[in-house]
Amino acid sequence: MRKLRSMLFTAAVSVTMVAVTVFPALAIDKDIVILHTNDVHCGIEDNIGYAGVAAYKEQMKEETPYVTLVDAGDAIQGAPVGTLSEGEYIIRIMNEVGYDVAVPGNHEFDYGLERLLSLAPRLNCGYISCNLMNEEKGSTVFEPYKLVRYDDVTIAYIGVTTPESFTKSTPTYFQDHLGRYIYGFGEDEDGTALYACVQEAADSAKDAGADYVILVGHLGMEGSTSYWNSENVIGHTNGIHAAIDGHSHEAFTRSVSNKDGVYIPLVQTGTKLSSIGKLVITPSGEIKTGLVEEVSEKDAKVQSVMDDIKAQYEESLKAVLGHADVALTSVNPETGERAVRNAETNLGDFCADAFRYMMGADIGIMNGGGIRASLSAGDITYGDALTVFPFGNMLCVAEVTGQQIKDALEMGVRLYPEENGGFIQISGLTYTIDTSIPSSVVTDEKKNFAGVAGEYRVTDIYVGSEPLDLQKTYTVASHNYWLKSGGDGMSMFVGSNIVKDETMVDVDSITSYISEYLNGSVGEEYKNPQGQGRITIQ
Repeated sequence: MRKLRSMLFTAAVSVTMVAVTVFPALAIDKDIVILHTNDVHCGIEDNIGYAGVAAYKEQMKEETPYVTLVDAGDAIQGAPVGTLSEGEYIIRIMNEVGYDVAVPGNHEFDYGLERLLSLAPRLNCGYISCNLMNEEKGSTVFEPYKLVRYDDVTIAYIGVTTPESFTKSTPTYFQDHLGRYIYGFGEDEDGTALYACVQEAADSAKDAGADYVILVGHLGMEGSTSYWNSENVIGHTNGIHAAIDGHSHEAFTRSVSNKDGVYIPLVQTGTKLSSIGKLVITPSGEIKTGLVEEVSEKDAKVQSVMDDIKAQYEESLKAVLGHADVALTSVNPETGERAVRNAETNLGDFCADAFRYMMGADIGIMNGGGIRASLSAGDITYGDALTVFPFGNMLCVAEVTGQQIKDALEMGVRLYPEENGGFIQISGLTYTIDTSIPSSVVTDEKKNFAGVAGEYRVTDIYVGSEPLDLQKTYTVASHNYWLKSGGDGMSMFVGSNIVKDETMVDVDSITSYISEYLNGSVGEEYKNPQGQGRITIQ
């Protein structure tokens, strides 16, 4: 049976492997197997599923006693199972699966830092992060690393959390009541502070007796701030033998040079359990990596726990809110690739319309990164709405100037044509992106908007049929994440006069908009997947 299972594993692992042989041999005669996941985003039964992860971990234990399961962040947010319990259901499932090491990703903060601090003791393995700092105390919030012994061998797992958490979660979660930042992530304008945090942790772990050091980071590659991405962190440090990554939802195994020119493995598994990462350290000191893409077995106990949890919340998700005659999409219908972060879509129009109409504002704005799923044609349930808006943000209306609106639009398109979670879907407003003009947006060390140094890329901005007046005050409907907390770096809104403060949860705007304004039916006005021509690109 063991031989058969080994054959099944070989067939299920991607052929891309990385082998590094420059490290010391182990003082044990069995492989150390490190299984890893990242960016599950509440996908408890997607693809391999948590029951598959648990079954595969037990399978590996039949081959070696040295098996560790690691998560590289963004596990507790992304679907109703997370939203309705503020992460607690996911913590219970992770405990049943048997995670040994976990790092907080930026979305672990989405229910508030205090909520994360209350959840951390309930996660059996706890969290580690070497760069999440309590600035007032001058210490890390969690332990910077965790030592795991495999008989006569000790491995240190160092946790790292992206400094992008300031803008890709909610900035006010890291501030005191006066708006002063009391928590930090080792952020600066060139990555030096983050590299120092990681290097200090690696050196400390070695001094504590670690034979090997594994970086477990929620840092990302594609689309991440370059000097905070995993490759640059590795390239500016030494003493790390392998790196497990998350944040950018990529699936890869590659070799990356460290500060001393030594190549180490860097691995990431995609998202929603599309694969399980497998990093093996052999007794000879060789490190191999691969991606497990299929698991034939499911752990019955984990499945039972998930079934019990689903039964507690699924009935309420079946309530029908209305009907859609057309599909509302967040993707490009021709390519199937996500579009809502760099183009207008009909779902983006729909969400921004819901904000504007329900709040009675001149303009509605919605961040593309906050729209997390599409809506198929047919009945729309509460569960469907929660997959679109899983964050539980609260709607507000702020009085802002035309200049603030122009600055926000410019901030949203600064990365175009690359994706940007802060790309603005709009209602009551139209604008043009002039791609011939390079972005000159200036941000501070936390990636908050600080100004525009040159010509604006956004042009031809109209509110209704009138050109935007930079001196005029408009009412803008959006969520507290932008209007009060400066999420996605939208600091130009912070401090604005809030005339309607957190009046409804974002998901309820969909419910009410369909029933009160659309008479229960989403119709032909939203039939074009690419929207209603509110955003022109030239």
